[in-house]
Amino acid sequence: MTTRPDPDDLLERVMRDEERQARGRLKIFFGFSAGVGKTFAMLEAAQALAAQGGDVVAGVVETHGRAETEAQLAGLARLPMRMVAYRDRQLPEFDLDAALERKPGVILVDELAHSNVPGSRHAKRWQDIDELLRAGIDVYTTLNVQHIESLNDVVGQITGIRVFETVPDHVFDEADDVMLVDIPPDELLARLQQGKVYLPQQAEKAGRNFFRKGNLIALREIALRRTADRVDADMRQYRADRSIAQLWQARERIVVAIGSGSGEERLIREAARLAAKLQAQWLAVHVDLPGQRQAMEARERVVSYLKLAHSLGAETASISGEELAAALLQFARSRNAGKLVIGQEEGGLRRLLRWPRGTLTQRIARSGGEIDLYTIARSRTRHQHEPASPDSAASAAEALLTRRRRTRGTLWAVASCAITTTLAFLLDGKLHPANVIMLYLVGVMLVAMRYGRAASALVSVLSVLSFDFFFVDPRFSITVSDAQYLLTLAVMLAVSLFISSLTARLRRQASVAMQREARAANLYMLGKELSALLTLDQILEIGRRHLAAVFGARIAFFLPDSADQLRLAEPEQDSGAAHVFRNVDAGVAQWVYDNGQAAGKGTATLPSAAALYLPLTATMRTRGVLAFAIEAPSEEERQLAAAQLALPENRQMLEIFCSQIAMAIERLHYAEVAQDALVTMESERLRNSLLSAISHDLRTPLTSLVGSADVLAANARLDDDARAMARTISEQSQKMVGLMNNLLDMARLQAGVVTLNRQWNALEELAGSALRLLAKALEGRQVDTRIAPELPLLRVDAVLLERVLANLVENAIKYSPPGTPIGISAHVEHGDGAPQVKVCVTDQGRGFPPTMTQHAFEKFTRGDNESATPGVGLGLAICRAIIEAHQGRIWIAPQEAGQGATVCFTLPVETQPAPPEE
Repeated sequence: MTTRPDPDDLLERVMRDEERQARGRLKIFFGFSAGVGKTFAMLEAAQALAAQGGDVVAGVVETHGRAETEAQLAGLARLPMRMVAYRDRQLPEFDLDAALERKPGVILVDELAHSNVPGSRHAKRWQDIDELLRAGIDVYTTLNVQHIESLNDVVGQITGIRVFETVPDHVFDEADDVMLVDIPPDELLARLQQGKVYLPQQAEKAGRNFFRKGNLIALREIALRRTADRVDADMRQYRADRSIAQLWQARERIVVAIGSGSGEERLIREAARLAAKLQAQWLAVHVDLPGQRQAMEARERVVSYLKLAHSLGAETASISGEELAAALLQFARSRNAGKLVIGQEEGGLRRLLRWPRGTLTQRIARSGGEIDLYTIARSRTRHQHEPASPDSAASAAEALLTRRRRTRGTLWAVASCAITTTLAFLLDGKLHPANVIMLYLVGVMLVAMRYGRAASALVSVLSVLSFDFFFVDPRFSITVSDAQYLLTLAVMLAVSLFISSLTARLRRQASVAMQREARAANLYMLGKELSALLTLDQILEIGRRHLAAVFGARIAFFLPDSADQLRLAEPEQDSGAAHVFRNVDAGVAQWVYDNGQAAGKGTATLPSAAALYLPLTATMRTRGVLAFAIEAPSEEERQLAAAQLALPENRQMLEIFCSQIAMAIERLHYAEVAQDALVTMESERLRNSLLSAISHDLRTPLTSLVGSADVLAANARLDDDARAMARTISEQSQKMVGLMNNLLDMARLQAGVVTLNRQWNALEELAGSALRLLAKALEGRQVDTRIAPELPLLRVDAVLLERVLANLVENAIKYSPPGTPIGISAHVEHGDGAPQVKVCVTDQGRGFPPTMTQHAFEKFTRGDNESATPGVGLGLAICRAIIEAHQGRIWIAPQEAGQGATVCFTLPVETQPAPPEE
């Protein structure tokens, strides 16, 4: 069955299709774990497309050393990687600009969740892919289930391993095609043991941790369910695009209709049990009918019912509709739900009044034959937490305001009837009775427009009585002599009531439409103004102004410092403090920031606080806290405004405001980070250029100075004092040469122009060479070398590693008392599942200051008490650059204060070379 498409939906669909045609298509190869074959499947699809003449380019493909995967790249054009400097290293990264310039038909970009090197245009690879899609380039990529943001914590609880590289759900949901790559867990474990997933030394550790069979079974189920959810969403979108109203029950889904009366808890809990029994999704929905004006107590009950349903696992929604049965059926069909659960209707007089159009059950059964209908009896007992009467502060405030409004409506109803009667009486004899009736109907319509249904119903009855009393014979009596006037009076009453009801309904609909338009306009203006702001103070001021205008509240913002401690953001003096809330509680704000949950007035957490505190949550993290306190002329109106704020639509709008402000703060933060990164990169480049230039210019004269001083020191014709002075000049010049070498080496390492000459070397020989270089400086000291026997050979650059050992020993000489021993130890350890050689250099000096251990390996970093010690703080920085270039790690081992310093580094052990044949 098909229905006529809605014009607005049709227009939106056309616009969406036009936007989709301008973008590239994203295809994700999705799996439950590494090693299932996502990259292989992606390359197979790329090869098939290339065989058909497609323009396919490999942008980033991580083969992880797998020969069969590498073979699939044969014949595909490959985009060169871009080298990015980071922490004295050159790291390969995807070249986005080259891809945009090349603009292939399809580009392969592996590992969607990858984090780019700091300093890149985008922080995440999925943002690079989004830019490619906006440029009209189709993209093939891969993704594991644990990298989806909403599933990250679930997977972490199962595996005990938390992944920090995540992709927002909307990226996965908006992909044009998702291909599930799946293999049985036993087959994956066999591939792991065969070395087809990780290298052998890594596979052993992975098999003990992440790659346990139970983990893989759970991850596989999660991936299958997530794929099924996406397929279900695609099916619902297909039905909506083609206006197909008939249900396609590919998956069980239940909708439960929640009313505003008492006793809905049983209905919700029965629906939850039914959903659990059927293993079905369930949705709780409340329909807001425009003809019904709910009391504050009823609206508070609706909010509590929706919260209960959400806590039991339901997806909740609040919708508007003209007629309850039609709205429920339309919602159920739009969500492809095959079962509808409603509460049993009340009997008695209300059931009799509904007889002409039928009960809700009958109306649903007539129009929704393909939907199974469940009717559940409501609870007859009142729960303790349910208010027996509107005795809450908000309900009392609304009751007071309602009484005042009804009193004014009653007075205006009486006054309208009196004015109409007086006017008609003055024109008596000149107007036909039918025209007098028209005057009364005009009065009914005016009262209904201004004061609603109750006042209009009263004026309808008064108008009929007044017409009968003053203008129907016998006059000044409610008796009627002509029976025809009975029909006239009955029709007049019916028309009056109909006009009053219709006018009141139109008034309410217009009010709802105006509120929605005002909300949309306010959100548009807030977003427009925030997008153009460049300072934090401007963002906060715009937020205060809009929140005060929409909600009538005083506002305070808390922002975190570098230690994640909140501070109150004071407004500028000239910005006006009319909207600023001063009576803030910093403790509540800190709790909200730490936990990412709302607290304070109107919530279940710290409800005695004077204000409502909301987290400013952006994409990456919480950016601050908003304190929100409602202003009103009287306590009753303040309580009423607070209760209005608790309604779902108003609370949702407030949260959207907070999200907009948080996103603006985050945008400004990342703009500042990008600017700082650019300045830092330019400063590093300039400093390296200066260091290189100075080093080159000073090396030649220093070399000449050393040579001349050595010649003078060897000249026998000079006296002893002159030769001693020449030796001093030579020694100090050699130190300057060493300093210049350090500066030049640091500049070369920073620029990435050093190519490692890796050869197989014995650590004993490298240590011996370093100690021979420092023989003069080591005079009077004992060097204790404890190198484990049978230490494997290391495939390293001998010159650079000798430089590391020399720098570490020289540091130990500088910062330990003369004559104290220096230790060098080395042994093999199995860290992270792979064997590696650990080397430590120990001295008996005062050790590193506690505040320096995290920054000791940065350039130009020196200790707190180094002023009398020569050097510029490059030795350890050079060591770190060399060790990291060898895929190693260097650190300062913890020591007791004053017990010396120990610097350690590790180097990976590679497969040993075969011994030479004799």
